[in-house]
Amino acid sequence: MSEAIGREELERLVGSELGVSDWVTIDQERIDRFADVADDHQYIHVDPVRAGATPFGGTIAHGFLTLSLLVPLCLEYIPTLEDRAMVLNYGLDRVRFIAPVRAGRRIRARCTLGEVTERKPGQFLFRVDVVVEIENEAKPALAAQWLSLHIVR
Repeated sequence: MSEAIGREELERLVGSELGVSDWVTIDQERIDRFADVADDHQYIHVDPVRAGATPFGGTIAHGFLTLSLLVPLCLEYIPTLEDRAMVLNYGLDRVRFIAPVRAGRRIRARCTLGEVTERKPGQFLFRVDVVVEIENEAKPALAAQWLSLHIVR
């Protein structure tokens, strides 16, 4: 959301879909780079030959790689409160890795504003319910409740 909104308008958005991201390709190069950063070189992620012999039929993205993409996939859809001073990543509730993302597949995020709670004056906790879809697959890659703390002046 590009325009700042007031608290009443924010309350009306609860339960509404905020947006759906563009498709992003999860290629082997991205998976390999994530493996290096996370120091997780399990063969199902980085060895196409060995992973080809698994039920996955090839390499798959790390679940945490998919989860880490919530920021670029969803950030533009999170409402901006009037007089917002800053936003802090507050964490996650209920994360489920539902289906593997095979190398070369495309994913996108569907974001819904699940809840807004005023924790104390000037501090609002947003819960954004996110489903990461895999193109042309029935099951999503993951579902998560992403929390962010919005501080207003």
